[in-house]
Amino acid sequence: MNAPLEPSTAELLHAIRNGSEPARHALYQRFLPILSRWAHGRLPRGARDVADTDDLVQVSLMRTLKHLDVIESERTGSFLAYLRQILLNEVRAEMRKHRVRGEQVDVADLDLVDAASSPVEQLVGRERMRAYEAALAKLNQRQQELILMRLELGMSYPEIALETGSDPDAVRMMVTRALKSLTEQLADCR
Repeated sequence: MNAPLEPSTAELLHAIRNGSEPARHALYQRFLPILSRWAHGRLPRGARDVADTDDLVQVSLMRTLKHLDVIESERTGSFLAYLRQILLNEVRAEMRKHRVRGEQVDVADLDLVDAASSPVEQLVGRERMRAYEAALAKLNQRQQELILMRLELGMSYPEIALETGSDPDAVRMMVTRALKSLTEQLADCR
């Protein structure tokens, strides 16, 4: 006997808009670990005592759930893009608060992708990030959403399949094609 399929995000959003608390809980539980993975390490160590990353994730989820009326739920990935943007705004706000208090963030306090990296290598990393964002912006909406879900949010192929209403093998192929297009765009940026 087949296990019942999980409802898609669009179905959960529709149920929440109709007052379903179980749907609200299911959506919260689905995205809490995804956002936690994405947010891990985005807040500099010096600012973490002010607000823990988990707190920022929870605040972002709660804010998003309060504003469901402005989120377009028909398009795949729109909820995730909105959620990611809310979390990114929370991280930026926390960093601004940290700076306003007069505290300085030293380069030594920043989380480095590679602890052996010099500050110059970190700046080059920022340039690569700008190139990535520019190349990503040149892709179609579907490709952007797939890359966002796979690379930035670290979602598995089955998780993406649930979001897109597809199956994991088809998602794997779509993600591969999207990454190929991204790579081509990055090569054009050089």
